[in-house]
Amino acid sequence: MEYISTRGKVEPLGFIDAILMGLANDGGLLVPKNIPQLSKETLQKWQNLSYSELALEIFSLYVNNEIPRDELKQLVDDSYATFRDEAVTPVKRLNDGTYVLELFHGPTFAFKDIALQFLGNLYAYVSRKTNSIIHILGATSGDTGASAIEGVRGKEGIRICILHPHQKVSQVQELQMTTVDDANVLNLSVEGTFDDCQRIIKELFADVEFKHRYHLRAINSINIARILAQTVYYFYAYFQLSKNNQAEKVNFSVPTGNFGDIFAGYLAQKMGLPIHKLILATNENNILERFVQEGVYQPGAFRGTYSPSMDIQVASNFERYLFYLYGEDAEAVTAIMEQFKAEGRVVIPADKLQVVQSDFAAYGVKNEECLDTISDYYEKYAYLLDPHTACGVAAADQIVADGEVTVALSTAHPAKFDESIRLRNIKQTYPTQIQALFDKPQFQTVVGGTNDEIKDQLVKFF
Repeated sequence: MEYISTRGKVEPLGFIDAILMGLANDGGLLVPKNIPQLSKETLQKWQNLSYSELALEIFSLYVNNEIPRDELKQLVDDSYATFRDEAVTPVKRLNDGTYVLELFHGPTFAFKDIALQFLGNLYAYVSRKTNSIIHILGATSGDTGASAIEGVRGKEGIRICILHPHQKVSQVQELQMTTVDDANVLNLSVEGTFDDCQRIIKELFADVEFKHRYHLRAINSINIARILAQTVYYFYAYFQLSKNNQAEKVNFSVPTGNFGDIFAGYLAQKMGLPIHKLILATNENNILERFVQEGVYQPGAFRGTYSPSMDIQVASNFERYLFYLYGEDAEAVTAIMEQFKAEGRVVIPADKLQVVQSDFAAYGVKNEECLDTISDYYEKYAYLLDPHTACGVAAADQIVADGEVTVALSTAHPAKFDESIRLRNIKQTYPTQIQALFDKPQFQTVVGGTNDEIKDQLVKFF
């Protein structure tokens, strides 16, 4: 297994080198050179595996023995031992046609824990094995930051700096990051939007000299390890339904802003998982919905919503999908991304749009519609959805045909977004770990949104 860049100007890499590179040195994103193909027999063999056992099998396909199997097993077991539910990502039935895949049972109550507990342990493993320094730099629209910090806080040989948009994440999300008082953690609250934070990260990683001098490593979903870890729960959920004879036509409805979570589903499908429909659920920042429906990828005006982790206009994983849409033609992808950088707009031809529409269905959920869905499902099923999960459920309600089964990815515990839920007069009890955050002091630095200001902070910290 080797990894190549979507822009074609990086020599093929092994797994560990790909993880350490993060963003490809040519500005592209790393993808597997060949996607493993799974037979029906293999899928049947995997059907009764535990979550950790399944993760081990899938990771083994991509690690290519660079990590001995017994050591890889230890990394996987350690990563998922921190989860509060034995199933790691349990599947819950809401009604005959709708299930939720609960991805929030990790340490920070968000789906990002599934990938970042593993990636944190992987970085620590690499640091020990190679006696190297690892400086992690990441941006967050809310959940990645806390999960990444939790994955590496206090670990020897690792420092982490997280950028989040100042006062544009939920209170609990902010507290989960900024109440951490570890010497190896720096929180920067950036004046601007998440897109500003993400742009700074990409530009700093594209400065190869700076990246190498300060040993910068990526924790965002530009890192291929994040995507690989997230494919596991698509397989796991499918297998849970197939055990109950519910797997005839299984859709996945995925709340997404950065295209990482749904790209993981797309990758699982390309590996051979028989997903019927991949439903791309967005909020009013609906650039991805417009792309699927019209073939136009163009950021609009930023809108603050009740689902702030999806308040994203420029999706960092979109380039990975373009690579496959254009038949793995790195030159075509490079030209498209250069055009996007120059003009702020991509328009694909009609034949490509047909392919996109066969790969995805899409629906953008309005703000009040999101809250209506929370209220409706709470009243009908006594199940409390967080606002991002509600977008996934609302999109499924609009798109799915009778007789189909849909798994909506539940990306966060509702306690993380109580500001939105309170608007419908729904009262919830915070988990003990979240309630305790409100009494802790915060540690963060507010900075302007320029590359130089961030660089200055990094140089002082690292």
